[in-house]
Amino acid sequence: MSESAIQYARDRQDAFLDQFKQFLAMPSISTLSEHRQDVLDTAEWIASQLRQAGIDGVQLIPTAGFPVVYGESLKAPGAPTVLVYGHYDVQPADPLDEWDTAPFEPTIREEYLYARGASDMKGQLFAQLKAIEALAAQGDLPVNVKFMFEGEEEIGSPSLEAFIDQERDRIACDVVLNCDSMIHSKDLPSITYGLRGLAYFEVTLRTAAKDLHSGRFGGSVRNPIHELAALIAGLHDAEGRVTLPGFYDKVRALTPDEREALAKVPRKDDAWLAMAGAKALYGENGYTTVERTGARPALDLNGIWGGFTGEGAKTVLPAKAHAKLSARLVADQDPKDVLGQLRAYFEANAAEGVQWELHQHSAGPGAIMDRYSPYMKSATSALATVWGVEPIFTREGGSVPVVGMMQQMLGVDSIMLGFAMPDDGIHGPNERQYLPNTWRGIETYIRFYENLAGQSRG
Repeated sequence: MSESAIQYARDRQDAFLDQFKQFLAMPSISTLSEHRQDVLDTAEWIASQLRQAGIDGVQLIPTAGFPVVYGESLKAPGAPTVLVYGHYDVQPADPLDEWDTAPFEPTIREEYLYARGASDMKGQLFAQLKAIEALAAQGDLPVNVKFMFEGEEEIGSPSLEAFIDQERDRIACDVVLNCDSMIHSKDLPSITYGLRGLAYFEVTLRTAAKDLHSGRFGGSVRNPIHELAALIAGLHDAEGRVTLPGFYDKVRALTPDEREALAKVPRKDDAWLAMAGAKALYGENGYTTVERTGARPALDLNGIWGGFTGEGAKTVLPAKAHAKLSARLVADQDPKDVLGQLRAYFEANAAEGVQWELHQHSAGPGAIMDRYSPYMKSATSALATVWGVEPIFTREGGSVPVVGMMQQMLGVDSIMLGFAMPDDGIHGPNERQYLPNTWRGIETYIRFYENLAGQSRG
């Protein structure tokens, strides 16, 4: 079936490209209320694509925010059930004056299609839809497939956890296929098997009831900015390790096999510095940059403010100082634990007379997937066949909360199989999708399903 499905897709590339442009022209910006109808129209467009492919039970399931597009094909008894996850909302296009072409007027330049959402993640979602269409045109799908496409990922998926909890029986599966992912480069496919979680905090220190005259009170009352700076500086030791009590207790050690796999990631330190615009590397001793950014946790100061920051001078001793901090956590670390660890740190280290308040804004778990599962083998084999080279395995420092959520709530791993690239300009001006990846992506999804069916039959 896979060869005839692939030929079906190849024969229709021109028609598919027109449909892809139609999809990208929809400004499904979930964070802006003026685009609410556009987001809903995009959900309906996806539902129509699933119906045209013969998918059963296609519907828009309401949530507290935007609906989840759901559908299923359960016509392969004894075969695995795959839950396909994606999102149809996009980021705002600002600043508009930095786009070379209008963000919702898809434009091809060389081999790239430029538009907001082209890479994140309408390109990946579109490839999935067309792979399903191509397979369905040959008969029943070779495995059981359920589709769950949300419209709120770009605003933090506020309705998703409640939806999963409410619909856990409907979306029960053996594995999740998460299309919101990327590969290393045009010529080297990769699979992300580990993602860091996120815990985000805000702390406020107070040392007086109101701002004071720095001449009269300076040197006699503690300055909260000084105190906060000292506390923040103490969060790391000279070896680059986080000093929070118990921070590393649940961190899973890297095995020799895993370090060998990560060493194959062709990311050079000088290129990493160039991309960051930085002059020197920093981090926990004993680990490579690839390991530090994907397989080890980190704690960063995201903002700090207090006192007078306007133009000119004002001789003030401020009453309060504030900071925002984020912890990127690896699998097995619990974001809730970090709140307690920060509290213990401030209780032990804040000076006498310093009042402090700590608030947690958000929390999401990290995740790590089994690199040797039959689902992962089906994905790596599909990539190797289509690209003609074995994919590499990577762990990423960013967070995709749904992956950890699926592990914790449904007890299943996710296969991160998408075809965006690091230089696609995601969330920025001139976002783009490399069109050859779109066509290879369709073929990869087709082969993934066929591989999975073959393993279940074998």
